[in-house]
Amino acid sequence: MKLFITSTYILNFRKKGKWKDKLLVLASIVMLSGCASIISESSSPVVITSTPDKADFVIIDNAGKSIHSGVTPQTVTLDTGGGYFKPGRYNIDYKKPGYQAATTPLNAGINGWYFGNILLGGLIGMLIIDPATGAMWKLPPTNSTSLTAQPGTSSTQTEKPLSIIHYD
Repeated sequence: MKLFITSTYILNFRKKGKWKDKLLVLASIVMLSGCASIISESSSPVVITSTPDKADFVIIDNAGKSIHSGVTPQTVTLDTGGGYFKPGRYNIDYKKPGYQAATTPLNAGINGWYFGNILLGGLIGMLIIDPATGAMWKLPPTNSTSLTAQPGTSSTQTEKPLSIIHYD
């Protein structure tokens, strides 16, 4: 609704508005938004892969809560932020029969668009909007691990052996 009212108000400027009013509305739009919030989202897709594939995985958030599970390869959507001015931090546990379990971290880093607030978003975008929405953070697009075969077992242990039967 806010966007509709603002856009309607701007369209009416051509008919009757003063240039100071136009400048005020434009400055308000720019100052009341965060640059990273406009360009990016507060969640992003991450491709979870393993070698070998078809490994079970569980994603655990910073609070120790399991938030997603599946089988590799798979794409999941995760929150980029973990709270006000806190990046999203996850651990991914991988398991597959015949292989040692593995855990890899998945941590968000600063989103380059966050610094666009210096030019476009102002202090409100930099100190309130982007940190609160998590848009100031960005997750890596992939998380991958290589599983190591357990000692004394064959990596093909779960596969059925090939039997050749000959009938005369």
